[in-house]
Amino acid sequence: MPGEPEELAVTPVEEPPSEAEAKQEIADIAQPSSLLGVFRHRNYRLFFTGQLISLMGSWMQNTATPWLVYSLTHSTVLLGITSFCSTVPVFFLTPFGGMVADRVDRRKFLLITQTAAMLQATTLATLTLSGHIQVWMIICLSLTMGLINSFDIPTRQSMTLDMVGRDDLRHAISLNSMMFNGARIVGPTLAGMLIAVVGEGICFAMNAVSFGAVLVSLILMRLPAKAPRINKNALHEVADGYRYSFATPQIRISLILVAVSSLFGAAYVTMMPAVVRQLLHGDSTAQGTLMSAAGAGALIGAYFLSRITEKQLLYAPVIAGATFGIGLVLFSHSHHLWLSVLFLLPSSASLMLLGGTTNTIIQMVAAEDFRGRVISHYTQSFMGMMPWGALLLGSLAARIGVTNAISIGGLIVLASAVFAFGYRRATGFTISHAPAQ
Repeated sequence: MPGEPEELAVTPVEEPPSEAEAKQEIADIAQPSSLLGVFRHRNYRLFFTGQLISLMGSWMQNTATPWLVYSLTHSTVLLGITSFCSTVPVFFLTPFGGMVADRVDRRKFLLITQTAAMLQATTLATLTLSGHIQVWMIICLSLTMGLINSFDIPTRQSMTLDMVGRDDLRHAISLNSMMFNGARIVGPTLAGMLIAVVGEGICFAMNAVSFGAVLVSLILMRLPAKAPRINKNALHEVADGYRYSFATPQIRISLILVAVSSLFGAAYVTMMPAVVRQLLHGDSTAQGTLMSAAGAGALIGAYFLSRITEKQLLYAPVIAGATFGIGLVLFSHSHHLWLSVLFLLPSSASLMLLGGTTNTIIQMVAAEDFRGRVISHYTQSFMGMMPWGALLLGSLAARIGVTNAISIGGLIVLASAVFAFGYRRATGFTISHAPAQ
């Protein structure tokens, strides 16, 4: 944990794979890679099933939480504070989460983080259903979930390579993205119907129950034992992770591109209500249409990710970043709903493709001992920048208008993609393992 000087022993998995299971896994990895072929890996099948169920519950809670906050307070300020508290820990603490992911048995640690998330949802459900919920409790519980995610996300993402191997990695990341965005469509729809009939509490309760699927899948997994290693002071390991990431050209430029795109571009989602009211003169139905378009675009991006070859992977993030920036500029100048949908589909697809290809590159490049920390830097650059981007874009929109604010963000994203393209041509790097320094 942060600042802890003692060594953290890593114990092997109690039930390592049998000889037959090990041979089968080797045979699986040797087979040609394809999107659905990823499911030949038993561990990934278990992971996918558990995560799909859990993510639908998580999106139900993500939909019900702001609705409950606004129902209790009618305050947009408290809406913003709640959202900020749920995401800002990722920016500050994810590097420590990555450090832990490099130290410990990832499967066992995920059992801890997922159990903690279940307890958070159970507490929120109990307080809401009993009628004792208050807004300060929601804020505290949102902060708690942010803390849990800071350790859960880098561990979960860095375990993908453990489950499927290098050749199937981009297909697994693509399927993970499809799963996430499919749940992003189904979960809020179910939550909306349940809130109208029985209230927010049942959404939180169903999320708590959904974590059971993840816990069962993790218990049933059989991953190779992780060899113990001598650990430094936690702060030193975090610093070593940053030194490694920024000393590796492939990782460094990928993180910069993702961070700029997230800070100046991805926060456009927070401006949807203003876009609908000020530019489209629409209502909540129009906002729902735009949000569905964003989800559909992300699914399209995930599909294209599965079709990209390793050679195309070199420049795919640059092309996706440029397309995302241009799409934002066009979207910000639209005053017609379906024209906005037309621009939003490729924009959302490009953002997903940018994140997915970058995630794939850094996992393929990173040395095993640094993978968790490198993934944490990706999470920090992508998810961790979003709350700051929301604050920046909101402040800018209040001064110069929604159209100009989103347009400026899109142009900055486009400029960063052009810079990344020039950098990659100048360095001529390839996607290959970068040894630990």
